[in-house]
Amino acid sequence: MSTTYRVTHRTEYRYESDVSDSYAQLHLLPRDGDGQHCLTAEVAVEPAPGDYRERADYFGNRVGYLAIHEPHRRLSVTATSLVETGDRAAPVTLFGGRPWEDARDAVRDPALPARLDAVQFALDSALVAGSPAYAGYALRSFTPRRSLLEAVTDLCSRIHHDFDYRPGSTSVTTPLEEVFANRRGVCQDFAHFGIACLRSIGLPARYVSGYLETDPPPGRPKLIGADGSHAWFSILAGEAGWVDVDPTNDQLAGGRYVVTAYGRDYGDVAPLSGVIYTEGRTESLQVRVDVVAVPG
Repeated sequence: MSTTYRVTHRTEYRYESDVSDSYAQLHLLPRDGDGQHCLTAEVAVEPAPGDYRERADYFGNRVGYLAIHEPHRRLSVTATSLVETGDRAAPVTLFGGRPWEDARDAVRDPALPARLDAVQFALDSALVAGSPAYAGYALRSFTPRRSLLEAVTDLCSRIHHDFDYRPGSTSVTTPLEEVFANRRGVCQDFAHFGIACLRSIGLPARYVSGYLETDPPPGRPKLIGADGSHAWFSILAGEAGWVDVDPTNDQLAGGRYVVTAYGRDYGDVAPLSGVIYTEGRTESLQVRVDVVAVPG
C-alpha cells in the first residue's frame, strides 16, 4: 500500500545588517527510488536568486544551488514536494535471516553488484570514525552468527534506550565521542553513532536525511523528529540492498518516511548550507517542516 505526502520545508534567515551576496547548496528535494517516487518538487527563494540550478551529486541526490547578488536582510527558501512512498522494510526478509558476518564478508565479494558503492560506506568519514569503543558497543548486539536483522534491530533498540533525545543538547559540531560519553543528543547524533558502531565491525552503513509524517493517522503514534528534518541510517543487507533503521524511534523506516538524501554522514547531505558576505550576524533562523498525507 502506498501513501502520497505533501512535504513543505521552509527556512528563513534574518540578518542584522545587509548581506551583499548569498551562495547556498540545498538537499531538500526527495529522491526517486528506495521505496518512493517523487511526483513533483519545486523550490521558491526570496529574494529571487540571480542563479539557480539543480544537479545530481556523487551519491545520486538531487541538489539545488542558488546565488543572490543583491543586498538583503532576509533569505527565505521553501521546498514543496509531492512524494509517493511504499513499504521499505519488506526486502530485509531476503537477507535478514542470514548471519551478520555474511553481510560483512559480502563487502569483499567482487560478485556483489553494490560492492564498490558499499566499500566507501564501510570506511571512516569526516564526522564518523570507527573505534574499539564503538565496536565493543556494537558486538553486544552482533554476537557470533546472529541474524543480521536481529542484530541491527537490537542495536537500534539499545541506542534508543541508552541515549536521551534532548533537543539543544548538541550541535552539528559536537564530536561523536562527546555524544557517546554523555548519552544524549538528537536524531543526527543517534544516526552517526549507529553508523560508527557498524563501521567499527566492518559493516557498510550510510547516513539518511529526510522527513517523517507530521500528523499520523488516528491510532498511530506521533514519531520523534516529525516536526523538522529527520535522520536515520541504512545498513547493507547483501544482495537484498540497503535497509533503513531509525534508532530515534526504535524501528525500521517504512512508508511514513520520506528520503531526501543519503551520504557518508551529515556533512554530505546538510539540508541547507552556504556562505554569506556581510559584516553583521544572523539575527534569527526559523525552520518549519510539514509532511501531510494527501487524500486519495
